[in-house]
Amino acid sequence: MSSTDKIPIDVPQVAQLIATQFPKWANLEITPVKNSGWDNKTFHLGPHMTVRLPSHADYEGQVKKEQVWLPKLAPQLPLPISLPLAMGKPGCGYPLHWSIYKWLDGNTASIAHITDLRQFAIALAEFLHALEKCDPTGGPPASEHNFFRGGSLAVYDDETRAAIAALDDKKYVQATTAVWNVALGSTWQRPPVWVHGDIAIGNLLVNNGQLSAVIDFGQLGIGDPACDLAIAWTLFTGESREAFRATLPLDNATWARGRGWALWKALCWAFPGEKGIDWRVVDQVLLDHTVTPFI
Repeated sequence: MSSTDKIPIDVPQVAQLIATQFPKWANLEITPVKNSGWDNKTFHLGPHMTVRLPSHADYEGQVKKEQVWLPKLAPQLPLPISLPLAMGKPGCGYPLHWSIYKWLDGNTASIAHITDLRQFAIALAEFLHALEKCDPTGGPPASEHNFFRGGSLAVYDDETRAAIAALDDKKYVQATTAVWNVALGSTWQRPPVWVHGDIAIGNLLVNNGQLSAVIDFGQLGIGDPACDLAIAWTLFTGESREAFRATLPLDNATWARGRGWALWKALCWAFPGEKGIDWRVVDQVLLDHTVTPFI
């Protein structure tokens, strides 16, 4: 989906939606959130709430899913998560369902904002482990609603192999093909668990140098937790990566599939809506595969 396909939405339209559907909040100031993300356009609603509107019909299913499941999961998790307060309907020229959330303070995760990257990695791993232990009964299996997060990497096999074949350096072609083949060589052999589906720096908040909240559960589902491991190569290195790995009780094959998810993102979706490869992540994946060939 290109940026031109995204549904246009601005402050006056959001104000109309609020005034029409939630008049008790009609007097609150509405301002765009600086980093809205790709799937949604987000606005501040007063000092304590946000309005999130899917940017495309493909993302509308995330709204109802989050409304149902996040209030159930939140009490079982060690960190605050996005908490829906209300669900809006199509109206005022906007064609989709949308949500109002409690605002969570914090800076987007980055090396500059994190005091101790190793401790941050441990805290994130503990969060993911707690999420994986939540009862998955009735949870949505991986499918189109979350772009197959928690499902099989084979869904992206053609796309990834095409990206690999387009690389100019034959050594990169051989090395990335090896990583990808290993990732496809196993499947999750245990009952499905909850996955966030998009554990990335934009969805992790930091306060006082520490991980303070996890947001944006649009890719939420149940299945294989390997998709939540990509951050091991997109953010962590060395000691912090080892701490992240040691805190999560997952087998070697799952980590190999995690490398596959990281590789797919780096080759195909490093820059949403654009063409580009995140070579730093590719190199980290290849190095880790060479040093610790799990299977």
